[in-house]
Amino acid sequence: MSLGSFTFSMTKRLGALTAGLTALVGGAGAALAAKAEPWQLGLPEPVTPIAEQMKVFHDLWLLPIITVITIFVLLLLVYTCWRFSEKRNPTPSKTTHNSVLEVVWTGIPVLILVVLAFPSLKLLYATDDVADSEMTLKIVGHQWYWEYQYVDENFGFDAFLAARTHEEAEERGVLRLMDTDNMVVLPSDTKIRLQMTSADVLHNWALSDFGVRMDTVPGRLNETWTEIKAGKEGMYYGFCSELCGTDHAYMPIAVKVVTKEEYRDWVAEAKQEFAALDPTLEDREAERRTAEAAPEGGEAVQVALDEER
Repeated sequence: MSLGSFTFSMTKRLGALTAGLTALVGGAGAALAAKAEPWQLGLPEPVTPIAEQMKVFHDLWLLPIITVITIFVLLLLVYTCWRFSEKRNPTPSKTTHNSVLEVVWTGIPVLILVVLAFPSLKLLYATDDVADSEMTLKIVGHQWYWEYQYVDENFGFDAFLAARTHEEAEERGVLRLMDTDNMVVLPSDTKIRLQMTSADVLHNWALSDFGVRMDTVPGRLNETWTEIKAGKEGMYYGFCSELCGTDHAYMPIAVKVVTKEEYRDWVAEAKQEFAALDPTLEDREAERRTAEAAPEGGEAVQVALDEER
């Protein structure tokens, strides 16, 4: 490759890199948050408190430390290759131990881990703080689709991949391997408890923009939470991040974040469209409303319903 061609190629790549960073920093990703862009670097723009803490931990703690370690090891390797080459060191040393050096290369990594333990444990405990949650979304992994249960609203649905091929995606007007036939709808400015389990094998519900990446384990109920900031409404995408079988690559996560008012309107429509988790709850609720509206005997009926609950 000529010098001119190399310079042009590098200029083109740097231009693409700059454009990608501009889009990332500018926050243009809210509409298609997890859609990868050419030459995109770093974590996606955080839209939840936990994701913000993760970004700070990555950018201010992990990245500087691993950068220093990488540069140090690289320089050490280069120096070793130069200093101890056969030409400069025809008679190899027979030294097998150096107590000071062994203590140093063992002690420094230990100190690094101790320093990192404080911010990482703080972040770990923050992900478990589900107190004061305003609603609960239960997520069940299946081979190979997701089941979502709106526990407080007593309805649920399954979400399957909308399009595997480019032709299907173009015909249906969706994103290939990213959109689902039924998308999750969540309200912004609301603390949401996320409960996760699995009906068959290990899956992982991962949505980087929310700072959520948790295994769904058969027979176990894992918990975390999320709270999307007001003004960050839009589409967000994630994927199963645990090898779970043949169609592991075909069970994406599509989440639509809306305002609280829009969410209440959607819930009213969804209750008519999707099956109830427990139909008897709807019947008892209807009986309760009937009892409250009854002019006579309503109090006795209400007491009976309360005792039944």
